Amino acid sequence: MYNLKKLAFDGEHKLDLDSQPCRIKTGKTKEEEQALMDAHLTEISKYQDKLFADKTEGLVILLQGMDAAGKDGLISHVMRGVNPQGVNVYSFKQPAAEELAHDYLWRIARCLPERGKIAIFNRSYYEDVLIVKVHDLYRHQGLPERCLDEIFEKRYEQIRCFEKYLWENGIRVVKLFLHLSKEEQRERLLDRIDDKTKNWKFSLSDVKEREFWDGYQTAYQDAINATASRHAPWYVVPADKKPAARLIASEIILNALKDINPDYPKLTDDMKHVITQCAEQLRQEQKNEKNTDKQP
Repeated sequence: MYNLKKLAFDGEHKLDLDSQPCRIKTGKTKEEEQALMDAHLTEISKYQDKLFADKTEGLVILLQGMDAAGKDGLISHVMRGVNPQGVNVYSFKQPAAEELAHDYLWRIARCLPERGKIAIFNRSYYEDVLIVKVHDLYRHQGLPERCLDEIFEKRYEQIRCFEKYLWENGIRVVKLFLHLSKEEQRERLLDRIDDKTKNWKFSLSDVKEREFWDGYQTAYQDAINATASRHAPWYVVPADKKPAARLIASEIILNALKDINPDYPKLTDDMKHVITQCAEQLRQEQKNEKNTDKQP
């Protein structure tokens, strides 16, 4: 049985990624897992409705992971019961020329949720301390020379401050790293090749990036250790088994919503009086229509 506390990192203790499981048993049958998942989704839907009505806090659900870790599937399964009006999904791929002409947080800031809404980041600003670090891409982004010294230590600090800033302005950030094994990634990539309906998902870069696997694992571990905090914790979710990963993610998201504890806005006495008058007016209209229908 999984223990969320062992998957959570809030800065109190360091992550050793090699010691974290990529596969985990939930201690439940498939039927029990599905029943619990359905219960989570029902609760998420209820809380999201209150969040949308309350408009006091916003929530960012941030997903990171290696290629084929299951980010897209997790979004579609875990968030399928929510009101689309209150949720936006953003995928942050290779930055365009306009984005590169700005600081790396610029494109993120444009996608932050308004209070009352949820934003799901499929990849995020962490790409600038992950792939940019692994491939030294920062040297080709037009930055002035004075910015290059200890650039990633500076970016870790900038991200910590950015997430604290969001927390202090009503936006919570929940960060999920889908921890996939290299062996399971190989099987999923082969499945994308063998299954013609999944060919469109396959990218040659996914295979090429496997050559840098160890570098990515180090980059993830460094980033998580440098940016985990109580107000913006990381969760290292075992991702080799998709149903288990989705179940764990649903519980993490549900707990975040429970912690926000949104509620429907309370009406003032004046508003209650107005509503009562409106109800009386509408019922009188209804009564008049019925009386009219009865006339010969």
